[in-house]
Amino acid sequence: MLKRIVYGVCGAAIVGLGLFSLYAYNPSIEPITPTVNPDYSSQVIEQGKILAAAGYCSTCHTPPGGSAYAGNYEMHSEFGTIYSSNITPDVETGIGSWSEVAFARAMRTGVSRDGHHLLPAFPYEHFNKMTDDDISAIYAYIMTSVPAVYQVKKENGIPFPLNISALQAGWKLLFADTETFQANAHKSAEWNRGAYLAEGIAHCGACHTPRNALGGEKYAQMYQGAPIDGWIAPSLTSTSTSPIPWRSQDFYEYLTTGNSVYHGSAAGPMAPVMHKGLSALPESDIQAISGYFADLARTNDTDEPQSSSTLHAALAAQHQQPDQRIDEGARLYATACQACHYSSDQLVKGRPLITIGSATHLNDPANLINVILDGVRNDQGISGVVMPGFRDALTDKDISAIAAYLRQAAGENTWPKLQQQVGEIRNQPRFEH
Repeated sequence: MLKRIVYGVCGAAIVGLGLFSLYAYNPSIEPITPTVNPDYSSQVIEQGKILAAAGYCSTCHTPPGGSAYAGNYEMHSEFGTIYSSNITPDVETGIGSWSEVAFARAMRTGVSRDGHHLLPAFPYEHFNKMTDDDISAIYAYIMTSVPAVYQVKKENGIPFPLNISALQAGWKLLFADTETFQANAHKSAEWNRGAYLAEGIAHCGACHTPRNALGGEKYAQMYQGAPIDGWIAPSLTSTSTSPIPWRSQDFYEYLTTGNSVYHGSAAGPMAPVMHKGLSALPESDIQAISGYFADLARTNDTDEPQSSSTLHAALAAQHQQPDQRIDEGARLYATACQACHYSSDQLVKGRPLITIGSATHLNDPANLINVILDGVRNDQGISGVVMPGFRDALTDKDISAIAAYLRQAAGENTWPKLQQQVGEIRNQPRFEH
């Protein structure tokens, strides 16, 4: 009897392994010889250029100071260091020998031309929601307009056995969303356009959706906020902690200018998304994305922030007399920050009132600490407005005191171990792009 059980278990394991091997196997697709003058219209190529920008392809496939799309952008994950691939049309080290079929397979299923599984740092489960025409347009743009660059991809720093290609197939089976985009018949055409762009090419959920211990997106908590590259991608839904609701016009202002007068400036990983990515989209598409997220946040444009009691209290709190500032953080803030961040009865665009800003109301102080340390550069936030960083001017204790004061002034509970977190963020690699 025991022998039968052992044989049965072994047999089932062999059958299961065989079935998984069949599932994990993907044949190589024959390489092509690049065509000198590919047959793509200028309109298709231009559409591909816009979509490639909106998908931040260059952002993740170009290292600081490197050639566009040539790969080796370094990404740090909990599982090790990952280097992006060369996606220029170079035949030897890029995708110059890839057919459109091979390119589409990679975009939809995360499988390379040679059949190996790509790491999920490449958001194929989002690109799978794109139409065939849009994927074809990106391929046309890359193959006709991106200069070919010979650059060998660096080896990923992913330890064994996580670096085994077949295991990525198991990850896909467990966590990847393989559904294509399905329009919601109960929503408007504009809403569906926004959803298509946000869920697909813009892959907003890749940063704004929490992940499980193995890196899979928690789709039941879609867009509810997550840590990314030492920052916090805040919730874009009704779970947002922002005291002033994100209306569609606030999203639109933020996505087109890099700043929302009621919420703050785009910095860290969000800055290139806005300035190098979404800015390429036509105005109607930005409006569609804004309306989509406003709907998820359950706000509407009839809400009037100027009547918010939170805003009135924040404005009034600025009028403290110097002798009332007995708190160390309040004194430091008045000395280092308030000259720029002071507002009278009207908020100043590009110089947010920090006590109502989204960063001050998040459950994690990472965004506020990062901005105090490194400021907001000219290629972040709103064009022409910069904030100096205080990394070299203020100690960890000083910065934690300012953050604690702002948190208290915002009417929120104290962040725990604040000074310790300032030190940790100060010592971590800075986000560069």
